[in-house]
Amino acid sequence: MDRGQNTAPDSRPTIKTVAARAGVGRTTVSRVVNGSELVSEKAREAVLAAIAELGYVPNSVARGLVTRRTNAVALVIPESESRLGSEPYFSAVIRGVSAALADTRTQLQLMLVRDQAERDQLTQSVAERRVDGVLLVSVHEHDVLPSLLESAGLPTVLAGRRREDDPLSYVCSDNRGGAAAAVRHLLDRGRRRIATVAGPQDMEVGRSRLHGCQEALVQAGIPARDHLVAVGDFTEEGAREAMRSLLERAPDLDAVFAASDLMAAGILLELRAQGRRVPQDVSVVGFEDSYLARHTNPPLTTVRQPTEEIGGTIARTLLREIENPALPRTRLVLDTELVVRESS
Repeated sequence: MDRGQNTAPDSRPTIKTVAARAGVGRTTVSRVVNGSELVSEKAREAVLAAIAELGYVPNSVARGLVTRRTNAVALVIPESESRLGSEPYFSAVIRGVSAALADTRTQLQLMLVRDQAERDQLTQSVAERRVDGVLLVSVHEHDVLPSLLESAGLPTVLAGRRREDDPLSYVCSDNRGGAAAAVRHLLDRGRRRIATVAGPQDMEVGRSRLHGCQEALVQAGIPARDHLVAVGDFTEEGAREAMRSLLERAPDLDAVFAASDLMAAGILLELRAQGRRVPQDVSVVGFEDSYLARHTNPPLTTVRQPTEEIGGTIARTLLREIENPALPRTRLVLDTELVVRESS
């Protein structure tokens, strides 16, 4: 008798036993155990049934020694705790990532990189291969982290991007198109003195949303010299400060596009503090369609981006690249949608 098929009570089932019972190869069993998508549904069901029948328990330690896998990925956010807690974008991405990993054996490690000590800790984790791959959120143009991960050869997927031809895989929203749609909506409402509170210009997301606004204004025949722009930092207080500056420069402005819902919430507060009615005096449009948009006063017109989908997609993309590092890089831009509410 083949010892691999010995199912006596005192014999511990092996991956070979499972493969024989399921009628598949050991590689297929390994892929199912590791949560790979490179398995047909029929084969997956057969393997799972065999595992249940035999009471097979994968030895993750032994598997790690063979595959050099840790079965862990890092979600790296190079921002402060205050930004992580205040911006709905981050929590939505984390929900999407967690949901995508829920049915796999992959552990998620959340890492904030706020200072040099934490950057060194991440560098050491990468060097020692404590994780199989990295999901990087909130990418700044001159941040060395993406280049560090790229040079280390560690599978890495970005939520967002540094530029359109970024060599790393990325998933992002159609930031330029969404911003242009927001401005066209304001123009259709008869607004002509449209201001923009842009995001940080060292981030591609900030530049793209600003460029989308400017393109829509130019197409409407509004000269570039009349464009009213203040740069914010994706925070509520930063947006209030930007709004004060815009009102001093252009007290007759009649609309504002904010590059995030959180900044739009700050703009609404500042406009109210200065006696401006929304939308009667000034229309306001945000970007994201986070839970904030439904609870501002008035409810916020905004550009909906599929934030949880971004999180889920980057997680699934990373798992595929860990399984097969030779795969072509993924460059995926997801559609956005304008959601009209009372603020415009």
